[in-house]
Amino acid sequence: MKLITTTALALVAALSASPAAAQAQKAAPAQQEVKITPSKGATKALIELQDAVQKNDIANIPAKLAAAQAVATTKEDRYLISKFQLTAAIAKKDDAATAAAIDAMVASGVLDASKSSALYLGMGGTYYNAKQYAQAAAAYQKALSFDPNNIEAPALLGESLFAQGQKAQAATAFQRAIQTRVAAGQKPDEPLMKRAVAVAYDAQSPVAVELARQWVSSYPSASSWGDAIAIYNNLSRPDVEGMLDLYRLMQLTGSLNTGGEYAQYARAAAEQNNFNEAQAAFDAGVAAKLIDPKGPEYNDLVAGLKVKAKATAADLEAASKVAKTGIALVHIGDRYAAMGDYQKAVALYRDALNKPGTDAAIANLHIGMALTRAGDKAGATAAFNAVSGSRADIAKFWLTYLNQKG
Repeated sequence: MKLITTTALALVAALSASPAAAQAQKAAPAQQEVKITPSKGATKALIELQDAVQKNDIANIPAKLAAAQAVATTKEDRYLISKFQLTAAIAKKDDAATAAAIDAMVASGVLDASKSSALYLGMGGTYYNAKQYAQAAAAYQKALSFDPNNIEAPALLGESLFAQGQKAQAATAFQRAIQTRVAAGQKPDEPLMKRAVAVAYDAQSPVAVELARQWVSSYPSASSWGDAIAIYNNLSRPDVEGMLDLYRLMQLTGSLNTGGEYAQYARAAAEQNNFNEAQAAFDAGVAAKLIDPKGPEYNDLVAGLKVKAKATAADLEAASKVAKTGIALVHIGDRYAAMGDYQKAVALYRDALNKPGTDAAIANLHIGMALTRAGDKAGATAAFNAVSGSRADIAKFWLTYLNQKG
């Protein structure tokens, strides 16, 4: 009888059935044959061990194993012994023995790092399906220790950690899963990105905001934009100024989906005395048939807007001449922007930057917003990149939208 020399990695298919909560996992593919040449002194014992394993001769396997171990002198001998142990362990459905055999195969030094990683990936699947999540996580971590660029392991590690209630660690693992795919030149699939966002948000992790932005960057839609902005809003709790800037972005991305959102947009604009924009937001909600202007929940808004004078260009020109603070100039610029006069708005925002006490982050953000609407991509990009501090994430969302415009 000849000694079988094919790699045991094909056996990983028996180990790595897809975890129910980790749909990305697949059985590891069969790898290129590993050529093994055992030592002359161990060949006879190895053939006898192989024969006992193939026949599932449970009674004689221990003795044949001991005999082979006694004469093994090379790493190839040790690899083949552990390979046959793996076959026997899988046949017995003995997870502990399977793990020990994989450890021994890797320790032999015959396999390269990628093949060692694939074995631990498969073992992780076995543990996960048995709901032994701590052991699964340890196996996936071993897979990554041998191959940090393993495409599958980070997400599966994330699922194993999440199943143990380690939500923050799981979020980090999912973030790594996305980064690994991007580094490999792959576009992460949307289910992975949505899962990463969901896990990070469930953990109330700041990572959720960046993951949400990456998701909407890769898969823009009214739905993904609405969800991504809602995640930022719920985690960061921006002030009225910040919320208003987000409502403006939601309007551009078509992600204002309820009458409540249109009404909140109108109320935020009215709170800053920007009644032109407030009225426009309310009217847009009515036009979208999401607001019933006679609905009792909007009575206060309708009444308030009815008595508030809407600014004219002449009013704004006069106001800009007597404005004493930078934020006053910014808000006058907002009114010009609401009228579609982006050039005048940007001029006032830039004047505001020269006023003492002006929040440069707000001014630069609004410069970027106005230039985005005006079609000046280069100028808007520069302005958004100049935003720092608590408004930087809002600027990144706007920059993401700008880049999607082409």
